[in-house]
Amino acid sequence: MSEQSRRRPHQPHRRPKKDPVRILAFEVLRAVDERDAYANLVLPPLLKKARQKEDFDGRDAALATELVYGTLRRQGTYDAIISACIDRPLREVDPPVLDVLALGAHQLLGTRIPTHAAVSASVELARVVLGDGRAKFVNAVLRKISQDDLDGWLERVAPPYEEDAEDHLAVVHSHPRWVVSALWDALGGPRAGIEDLLEADNERPEVTLVARPGRSTTGELLDVLGEESGLPGRWSPYAVRLAEGGEPGAIEAVRDGRAGVQDEGSQLVAVALANAPVDGPDERWLDGCAGPGGKAALLGALAAERGASLLASEKQPHRARLVERALAGNPGPYQVIAADGTRPPWRRGSFDRVLVDVPCSGLGALRRRPEARWRRRPEDLEGFAPLQRSLLTEALHAVRVGGVVGYATCSPHLAETRVVVEDVLKGRGGDHGMEVEWIDARPLMPGVPALGEGPDVQLWPHLHGTDAMYLALLRRTA
Repeated sequence: MSEQSRRRPHQPHRRPKKDPVRILAFEVLRAVDERDAYANLVLPPLLKKARQKEDFDGRDAALATELVYGTLRRQGTYDAIISACIDRPLREVDPPVLDVLALGAHQLLGTRIPTHAAVSASVELARVVLGDGRAKFVNAVLRKISQDDLDGWLERVAPPYEEDAEDHLAVVHSHPRWVVSALWDALGGPRAGIEDLLEADNERPEVTLVARPGRSTTGELLDVLGEESGLPGRWSPYAVRLAEGGEPGAIEAVRDGRAGVQDEGSQLVAVALANAPVDGPDERWLDGCAGPGGKAALLGALAAERGASLLASEKQPHRARLVERALAGNPGPYQVIAADGTRPPWRRGSFDRVLVDVPCSGLGALRRRPEARWRRRPEDLEGFAPLQRSLLTEALHAVRVGGVVGYATCSPHLAETRVVVEDVLKGRGGDHGMEVEWIDARPLMPGVPALGEGPDVQLWPHLHGTDAMYLALLRRTA
């Protein structure tokens, strides 16, 4: 037999099958990793472009969304599992390979996609975006992962709770250990409470609309949505919740700015400030950190109902333009400016109500921006601290005697919430020369349970279904 006849028959090269859903999900994960992008900004335009093609429908968009957010939320857990299935440190695996592995792990452990389909689709994706050689590595790792379910893997890779509670929770619930520690400190209480909070962080949040007073009503929105697509808000009188899959952009009131998309916690903060009692006139309101404009639009509508005016200030010009867009069509007088709230252009004592929703770590919105939990570091809080104190101090200078300031953050971290307020009131970092009364904010959120001992309020995803918004209300008395 000749040498040629002993050779195996020629196998034609098979092109990898391109899967638009998984390729899109992979592209989003790469943007998050390479450019520090946020998935909620990268994903929508990619989905819009994909939907223009005949072979990409609503189910494809839903699957791509689940793959992106599910993978990002469970990244810490999947990293621990992948580490147990390879023979090298995780840091030595190329990031694009890790993204494909994490997408595959989520399909295997976090969805109902059949095992064979999850593995084969992930290997095909690897062939398209990584090449045949690394696709073999992906195949081997995912086959190891497929040998057990999520609970089985967690028993193997998470340390026992009794030995290291915070590390156990970090692995099981996919949060960095320092975030687990900070959230537990802020929440207090036993194990059940922190586990409920961490689980809520890993759930897909509802889309909530706000009917801007004087411009639209919850009744109008509910009529448009119908019983199957719309539900009243839990706590805010202006909120409407969308059923899963609801598209806000399809609603005319949202398109023309009479309503908007706004978490119910953010609505409660704005409404509480608007309803806090002030001594004397109530004519001039200030939103000192107005971008991107959701709270400003609600405050502007509430101010217009009372004949008051709103000044919305935002340091970044591009965010100030977003505020202008949110306030466009507001029935009452308003002005939007690009200004630094720590060096404000307005005269002191000019306003009756002031809101400062200060820049922060964003740990209260991990449901919406799951990648933030992996991007933030404990030292980031040290960078925010001077800015937060300065903005609150200038807000207190901006309000007149008898007026009220609302200090808000989308973070429950004590170093960004109560500690900031207490430091400013005690003059730490500089004597502000004012007398200030801390108002009990809880009665200004009627019907909302579990608001703590006061006088400030901390909302929670697992208790209130909102982002973890914080609010302290302060009245200037001298």
